Formats: sequence, C-alpha cells, structure tokens
Amino acid sequence: MEQIKRMAALILIFMMCLTSAVPAHAAGSGNVDGGGGSLTHGVDGYYWPDVGYDGVRVTVVDAQSGQQVSVPVDYTNVDVGALSPTICHFGKASKVDYRNGAGLSPQVGGYACRRPATPIPQIISGNTRKASIPAIRRYFCSEAAAVMVANDTGIPFEDIEQGKYKLVIEPIIYLVYQHLYFAMTTTEAGLYCQMTGGDLSYHFPTVVMQNHALALFLERDDLGFAAWTGPRGSARTAQEMVSVLGIGIISYKGTPETVVDYDQVYRVDTDVIIAVRLTTGGKKTPDNPAWARFTVGGRTYFHNNIYIPENGSQLAWVKWHTPSEPGEVTISISSNCSTSIGRIRALIVDMDDNPPPDPQADDRNDGFSIPAAPNKQDVTYLTWGEWDCWWHAHWVWHSDIDEDGVDHGSWCDHGWWEYAWKSYSASLSASLATEPDANNPTASGRTMKSGYGLDAEAYARVSSSAPSGHITGAQNVVAYFPEFDYGEYWRLLKRKNTGYSSSFEFQVNPYSTYGRPVHFSPVWYPNGRYATYVEVLDAWTPAGMLQINLTDTLTVRGSLYDDWHIRPVK
Repeated sequence: MEQIKRMAALILIFMMCLTSAVPAHAAGSGNVDGGGGSLTHGVDGYYWPDVGYDGVRVTVVDAQSGQQVSVPVDYTNVDVGALSPTICHFGKASKVDYRNGAGLSPQVGGYACRRPATPIPQIISGNTRKASIPAIRRYFCSEAAAVMVANDTGIPFEDIEQGKYKLVIEPIIYLVYQHLYFAMTTTEAGLYCQMTGGDLSYHFPTVVMQNHALALFLERDDLGFAAWTGPRGSARTAQEMVSVLGIGIISYKGTPETVVDYDQVYRVDTDVIIAVRLTTGGKKTPDNPAWARFTVGGRTYFHNNIYIPENGSQLAWVKWHTPSEPGEVTISISSNCSTSIGRIRALIVDMDDNPPPDPQADDRNDGFSIPAAPNKQDVTYLTWGEWDCWWHAHWVWHSDIDEDGVDHGSWCDHGWWEYAWKSYSASLSASLATEPDANNPTASGRTMKSGYGLDAEAYARVSSSAPSGHITGAQNVVAYFPEFDYGEYWRLLKRKNTGYSSSFEFQVNPYSTYGRPVHFSPVWYPNGRYATYVEVLDAWTPAGMLQINLTDTLTVRGSLYDDWHIRPVK
C-alpha cells in the first residue's frame, strides 16, 4: 500500500510539473565522444544500483532532413523486468522529439526494451569501471548493429547501410529515485531535473549530472545538434543535458563507419626514429649519394650521404621528438631513390590521460573474477645496417709510343667502388618489482590485504653497438591492473633517469594521504593473485621499437576492513 501511495504521489508531481515545463530547443551537431569522473554514492531510496545499469535509446532519422523515421528502441543488458514491473519512465521520445517541442510523458509500467544477443558495451562510467568510447563506436558502427536496428525498427538494412539514414543514440540510466525505479535518457533527466526544481540533481550530483550527462556527446555538429566543447569531468547543468549532451550520431555510407587507422602511434614528448627503405637500380656513391627528406609537422629532417650498391637497398632514418600534446601528425618522405612509403599518418597519444579514479571504501564489484594477465609479444632484439662505400684504385699504364720509340703514355685509374655492409644491433632487457607500500601496516612479505597500496619499480637497459643517433633508451612504462581487466584505466610511470639505462616508478597518487607514489588495490578485490602488468616502451631503432611486457604478482589475503576495530563507548 505504501508503494502505491508513493507512485500516486509521484504521478501527481509529474502532472503538476508538466503544466509548467518549457520545451527546450537546441541547434548544432556532432559524432560520438564521452567523459565523466568519480561518483558519490546515493542513500536509501535514491541510488544507482551499479555500473552496467544503463542502456541506449536508438532512433533512425533521415540523413538529410534529420526527421525521425522510426519509433525509438531501447537496448540494455539489464533484466528490466526483474528490477520492477512498475518502472517509471517517459515513454519513447527521442532527443529529436524533445528538440521539436515534445514534453515529458510520465508513465508507470509498460516499459519496453530489448536485450541484444551481443551485449552492448558499458555506456555510463562508474568508479570501478569506465565506459570506453572506442568500444561504443565499434559496437554501433558495426554491420551487426545496423542489422539489429533494421530488424527491430522495420527500416530496410540496405537503406541504413547505404547512408540514407543515420542512428541517433542516447544513453539511458536505470536508477532508484523516491524509492521507485526509473528509466530515463540524459535529455529526460535534464527535463525532469528542471521539473522537480533541482531535486534530481540534489540526490544525484555526479551519477546523473556528471557521468550520465557526459556519457555521450557529439564531436562535431550534425543534424542540427551542437558538438560539446565544454569540460568532460565535472557536473553539468540541466539545460546543457537538454540542449547539447546525451547524444551520439552513427553514420553509414556504403559500409559502416570505422575508427581511423593510423600508420603509427607514438607517445607524447618522446624521442622516436622514423625509417623507410630506399631502393635504387643504379649505384649511390660518395660522388652521387642517396638522401631522404622527412617533413614532420612543418619541420624538415635529412638523412644524407647514403651509399647503396647497384640494385641494392638500405634503410634511411631520422630521430625526432614528438609533440608534448596529443594529436595527429603527418610525416611526408621524399628521396632521390624509390621509398617504401611516402607518407606516414601518426597518432600522438598521452598515456598519462587515463589514471584510475579515487577508490571508495564502499565500492563493490560482486561479479568480478580475477583475469589472466595479457601475454603480448616481446621485441627484445633488432638488427639493421648501412652500406659503407669507398673507391678501390686500379692503376693501368696506357702506352703512347712515338716514332722514336719514346713512350709518352700515362697511368689511368680503372678502379671501382667497393661496398661493405656494416651491421648493427640493439637489445632490450627489463625487470619489474612490486611490493606492498611502506605505509601498508599489515602487509607481510608479498602478501597484503585489499584496499591498501602497492609500489612498483621497473628497470630497463638498451645495449647496442650502434652510434647514438641510431637508438634511444626505453622512455615509457605503462602499468595495467587486474581490477580493470588490464584496460579501461592505467598508470604512466614516472621516469626517474634517462639514457640507455633507465628506471621508473609510480607517479605520486593524488588520492594518497601521504603523497606516496602508490597504486591502491580496490577494497572489494578477492583473495588470490594480484598481478601488475607493465609495457616497457619506446626504445627505438631504425628497425623498429624494442618492447618488453612484464608481470609481477602479489597475493591478496583479507581486506582493510579486517584491520578495523570498533570499540564500544563506555
């Protein structure tokens, strides 16, 4: 009876608020991107159950006019029927509908959604797991997703696949508000927040107003919706949720859209070596050497005085330093010989851009099982070389005898160019050591309780016979952790020294009370192995990058809660 009373009161609030709701309009557009941050948790009657209680609303629209041509379809991995048969929702309106003046239509029960055969990726970020925009793009840009939407909307797949239509996708959250389950898109959450006088934002300042609001937004204007260019890690306003946020647009043109492929990926602020292979039908000698020109971001580098025997080849390379900010770089290559490649499209990434969020004492991950650490291929030894060239003199006397028998001849050099191959090599060795942090009060040897911190140190050494211009030392080490399935979040280690022998450790953790270079294991981590996996990167040679992948394991037994003692008050 109490549940029915709450529902009736809630519907009454819906009706009262609807009379004063102002339709929201927006202009602009975009593609798909997302953000978010750490969450604060709710209280009884007002909470988000867990990561994964999300979904997407998909609407098919005309690619030219932007007019809606299908009834929206909701997709989720959640068994919504098990949540509540009387879940509260606002019908099936899209962001296009709300932009065109539709108001909220509160409903109780009768909520329809689909659980796809291939589960959708996580849409809304939480503390323990962050949603992956590349994973969302891959899923909804795939042919399988286009077929699924075509089947569920009755729109011919060929029309979607050939680009006649676009898909508007909107994040949905399933949460408990006023003791009742709700399903709402970002736009609906913004409108409902306005209708409740901000009560929704009061109870969900980060879950709804930050991570739900920033789950999806547009990278560029499209269909009259604006791209989001504001902050990606802080709470947003209800008006921003209504007008701009909470939308992605998937375009199909002949084949489903795919993520851009790059020829090379480099880290920011790193020495790298670019190499191409030169080939020539004739000889390249000190009299007529080969050369290669590399133009990188408006700056030109040369590799000159290259010698190549007839019908031979050799690598040409330059060492350069990547920008300090992420982005794209196009590298143009030209030469007086044939080159193996004339243009390299490179992506510059910042590996310090996705550290783990602040762990919370009440974080949970009940379905977690300890994953196996990655097993990637090491590259610990590479060889290359270059041609040396010199003139081999061969003097021959050419006689010129006159009628008196006097020889007026001369010596002529009938020599030739000699070539010799100079071979070089480089090898990489590395080690990783993890241990419980010094401020971990109950650790014993290599065993620690969950919720405490651990330290890591990595060492790398490059050994080579080559000149310094041919090689670099290892410059970056990136650590991945089992609680994030060795993805989603990672830590770029701090390089303590440079050169061919280098060492690395965790950066100072901003959530460490003592300012320690530490990583905190989650309090919910089960008993068993805790294996930290690192990739030792950016030891460059003309033959490519040397890389070692390492794992070091601690043991988790118990949790920090075991160390808590509650003393009764006398």
